[in-house]
Amino acid sequence: MVLVRPENAYQARLVRLLRDDGPRSRVELGDAVGLSRSKLAAEVDRLVERGLVETAGPAASRGGRRSSMLRVAGGVRFAGVVVGADRISVTVTDGELAVLAGVAEPIDVRVGPEPVLGRAVELVGKLRAELGLAQLTGVGVGLPGPVGFPEGTPASPAAMPGWHRFPVREALAAELGCPALVDNDANVMALGEKHAGVGRTFDDFLYVKLGTAIGCGLVLGGTPYRGATSSAGDIAHLPLTEDGPSCACGETGCLEAYCGDRGLVEAALAAARAGRSTALAARLAEAGTLSVADVVAAAGAGDAAVQALARDAARRLGQVLVGLVSFFNPGIVIIGGAPAGLGHTLLAEIRGVVYRRSAPLATGTMPIVLSDLDDRAGAVGAARLVSDHLFSAG
Repeated sequence: MVLVRPENAYQARLVRLLRDDGPRSRVELGDAVGLSRSKLAAEVDRLVERGLVETAGPAASRGGRRSSMLRVAGGVRFAGVVVGADRISVTVTDGELAVLAGVAEPIDVRVGPEPVLGRAVELVGKLRAELGLAQLTGVGVGLPGPVGFPEGTPASPAAMPGWHRFPVREALAAELGCPALVDNDANVMALGEKHAGVGRTFDDFLYVKLGTAIGCGLVLGGTPYRGATSSAGDIAHLPLTEDGPSCACGETGCLEAYCGDRGLVEAALAAARAGRSTALAARLAEAGTLSVADVVAAAGAGDAAVQALARDAARRLGQVLVGLVSFFNPGIVIIGGAPAGLGHTLLAEIRGVVYRRSAPLATGTMPIVLSDLDDRAGAVGAARLVSDHLFSAG
């Protein structure tokens, strides 16, 4: 494994500017980092020699000698692997984190780390073959549970039996022959929002991930905040009630038990069996079970009972966000992973609770919005995760 990184802070800043803002002229780069022409030339030459930067043609004339454009080298390629409870997504990006190719398929994370990661390696190999890539620069990984970030290992993930302390980072680095970094999926998606989403213009924000598992990524000062033991943002199992519905973690009344996909379906089943929703009762009789898609369809058709249970879940999430907003004071709250067709119903209820219950100083200029990146948040965030590491001074 050949690890190539910038040699100093100037080089790191230069290559990150090119990653984040695209090709720029030497003059623009010099202005941005405050380097003299001779010092800039020396640092850029070293980046070119190390295969991190390349010339992208002449820049527009500003009078006098024409400058040249620079960009992240074409040989820089990152892979992103985002593992969900029931789905795995793999992408390959260029050095500016634009997605070049991707593939996703169903998978059961409960089968254990070896088969899941083995399939991830196979999918990365498939994309490399499609793109004709001999080597990857690095791979970023998002997992649906707590991750010890320094070690790159899952830490007692409730929904991932057999994954505790499995050396995910070392296993993928060895298999793919490149550096790997591992984090929980909410942090990875927050990084995607910071790079390419509505979080791009905010240094402090919350990213809330809905879906099978609930998570929250905190970005502070433009970088993820993970806390002393990498567990910051682990809101899924915050207790809301003592006698609430059972949760996958073994407790009752957790946020995820109300607001996760499983919680929505359980509430829908109760509504169907109690006769409060004729549409869901009919669907249950036909299929023998219900899914999130059934909940969305019934809500979209105007089923009052289903709309009420969706609003109840959103209201509970809003109550948690009131505490987070008051404590963290983010510039924006981004909601990702909301079921298609149900997002705006959930958003309206969340906004109502947060804006009503939070201090005006905290929420006066704070938007609460749905993510517009969809699956790209994880793909771009995973690449951003490993590129942040590799584009720092070695």
